[in-house]
Amino acid sequence: MSAEWSADEMMTVAAARQLRDGTACFVGIGLPSTAANLARATHAPRLVLIYESGCLGAKPDRLPLSIGDGILADTADAVVSVPEVFNYWLQPGNIDVGFLGGAQLDRYGNINTTAIGGDYGDPKVRLPGAGGAPEIAASCREVIVIMRQSPRSFVERVDFVTSFGYGTGSGDRERLGLRGAGPQVVITDLGVLRPDPATQELVLTELHPGATVEQASAATGWPLRVADDLRTGEPPTGSELSVLRALKAATGGSRSVAGA
Repeated sequence: MSAEWSADEMMTVAAARQLRDGTACFVGIGLPSTAANLARATHAPRLVLIYESGCLGAKPDRLPLSIGDGILADTADAVVSVPEVFNYWLQPGNIDVGFLGGAQLDRYGNINTTAIGGDYGDPKVRLPGAGGAPEIAASCREVIVIMRQSPRSFVERVDFVTSFGYGTGSGDRERLGLRGAGPQVVITDLGVLRPDPATQELVLTELHPGATVEQASAATGWPLRVADDLRTGEPPTGSELSVLRALKAATGGSRSVAGA
């Protein structure tokens, strides 16, 4: 991507910038957690991070290794039971943003983290599964998705709908009675996609510096629509990169201690 930053760093910074200060964010582990913690450490210090394990307002100084990482409970404003997180926080619509990743994503923002190939009972690859992602996708006021873009991950139709985006298009969420607005933005290592207001099909609206429309199209398993007003995003700042790299370095040290 650049001699100064990697494609993954650009993706993480772009995703972090989507999070607004003072909002509550239900965070998935992995890329979503990295971006959310970067946002809290930079432009959104009052961002409230909520993890599925029941940690509300977690403030880790490194990236958690899992939802059960002790640093989340140690730094949280409160720790409640998992049923309470879902019954009283998530399902009633009290969470502003859900931050998700996935193994497959289709043109309508449906996510697969369950199985790839074959059928559910005998897939080619069995993935980690749903966790709390289906409820996050259904009930958060809006959803942000972060995924590396390739024809294997951005597919015409997901092999299994783990987390509902827009189904087959406009009106499906409403017919199912889903509370949240669904995925509002998808951040990849090449650019940013947003749903078309009329059809809900994902449209490329922004490229990262150095990326091209041809690259994005080649990395997508359906004919990718491109916005008429396609723009190029801002590169990472030195401060954003320094904080991101420090978070990752601290996490690497934690892994060494855990494995000792």
